[in-house]
Amino acid sequence: MAGLRRRSNHLPTSLFTLATMAETVQDVSEADKRHLVELVKELRRSNAVLRAETDMYERYISRLDPRDLVPQPLSDSLGAAAASQLEIGGGRGRKMKTRTTALEQLQRLTLEQKCDVAQRELDETKEDLEKLKESSERVLNNYKATLEEADIRLVEVKKASYEFDRDVAKVLREKRGVMMGAEKVIRYFEDRMRAKDTLVEKLRLKNAALHVQKRKLQLQLRQKEEMGEALHEVDFQQLKIENSQYLERIDERNQDLLRLKLLAGNTLQVLNSYKKKLQSMTCESKLLSSDITSRKEMLVKIEEETLQAEEERAKAETLNRKLRGQLADFRVPHVLQYITAKASHSQLEQSVRAWERKVEISEMALKTHTKTWNKLKEAAGAGPVTAR
Repeated sequence: MAGLRRRSNHLPTSLFTLATMAETVQDVSEADKRHLVELVKELRRSNAVLRAETDMYERYISRLDPRDLVPQPLSDSLGAAAASQLEIGGGRGRKMKTRTTALEQLQRLTLEQKCDVAQRELDETKEDLEKLKESSERVLNNYKATLEEADIRLVEVKKASYEFDRDVAKVLREKRGVMMGAEKVIRYFEDRMRAKDTLVEKLRLKNAALHVQKRKLQLQLRQKEEMGEALHEVDFQQLKIENSQYLERIDERNQDLLRLKLLAGNTLQVLNSYKKKLQSMTCESKLLSSDITSRKEMLVKIEEETLQAEEERAKAETLNRKLRGQLADFRVPHVLQYITAKASHSQLEQSVRAWERKVEISEMALKTHTKTWNKLKEAAGAGPVTAR
């Protein structure tokens, strides 16, 4: 504050100098201009220093208790000094000057007080920075945990989507005519819900076990405090150091876990590609197996046809040999014998046709006589007679 007042006392003279130099700006030389520029720069620097110092004092005063800001009454020595000055000086102007000087002496800060204020402000700034750093680290850790949870959820969603596509959607696409698709989907989701319920039950039991362990640890800590075995400041410092070391290890493990997660994701992608290839190869193998089966059946049929053809060929060869033997043993009959046999054959055919005609006529006559006889029987009252 004293420096502020000293600088404020110099300001009117500097302003007066600037005013006088502005009035005679036309007669100012280059050296005076440079001096004026340097003076303006010095005033700006001093104003910046005063502004920073004033801000520091304002922050310091804002942290103080308002009761500490009430001015204390003057001491006896100061009162006596003021009274003696009033008696010696006399007059109103001298009294006001003495009072102003005494107040300035009360309001001025010593160098130690300024250093104390600056040190306190520095400590407060460091504490604020530490708090800001802790809050930032806390927020950063929360964001990291959220990102890790999101990654885990993303992997779980991808896994669930892949399992649903593998177990349900693919089957429904391959078997479009099946009417049990909705039931299969419902059964799949029921199985998933049962698995989730089982996981929730396991986590609930684990949470209950952790609560029991927490109560045990709290009871042990309370017993230690009652027995005088409470932790001291050194122990807390040691625990902080160990905690920081464990946090570093946890960060390293988290980095390893992220790297392993990335590796697992890449491995899962490669595995999915190989599964797709395996599926395509399996389909191709099924097609080839069906083709091989059909070709085997065709081969069996061809073998059967070959055996049948061999049998027919053997029969044909036997018949051919027989016919060749008959042809070799055949003797051409005499012409008269052939003509006689031909004539007898034609006569026999004519007689056969004549007898067939006679049989037809006899059958027609039999039918006529049978009808007549039936009519006579009906007229006589007897039953009809069927024709043979």
